[in-house]
Parts: sequence; structure tokens; C-alpha cells
Amino acid sequence: MTEIVDDSFYARADAHINLSNEQLNDVGIGKVSASMMYSVARFNAWVSARGFESASDMSAARNETIDYFLIQYREMLKDNLDDYIANFEKYMRAKP
Repeated sequence: MTEIVDDSFYARADAHINLSNEQLNDVGIGKVSASMMYSVARFNAWVSARGFESASDMSAARNETIDYFLIQYREMLKDNLDDYIANFEKYMRAKP
């Protein structure tokens, strides 16, 4: 990842993943994934809004904000896809 993470970074991420895994008991994987992506987008919109004094300031930075989050997501997705490619047998064929 492009930024240094704190000691609890992966524990927080795992908590979100665990919640999504629990939701798989009630609904399909595509719906859980869509809900997770929506929640991340909604939360990041809120995080972004906290950094502005007005809606017009936020609007002026809209494209820059979108670009920032897309770049971060793209890098995280690439890192995780590469991890799954390198460890496919271990991750996908392992017995529970």
C-alpha cells in the first residue's frame, strides 16, 4: 500500500470483512459486496465532508476527492488481487 498503516489497521479491516462474511448466511455474495462498497463510499463522502467549511468548497474539490479515493482503492485492489494470485491454492483450496 502507498501509505504506512497503524498497528490496528488490519484488525479494523478484518472486522468489516467478518461482518460481510456473516451476512453471507442471509444473502448472496454479490449483494454483500455491493452493500460493502456502498457503505465505504458513503462513509468516505462523510469523511470528506468533515474537511470542508461549506458545500461550495466541497463541490469545488469534488473531482480531486473522487480521484484520491479511486487511486487509493485501485492500489488496494491491485495489492489484494496480486496476493490472491500468489496464494490462490492456499486461500481458495484450504479446508475450513
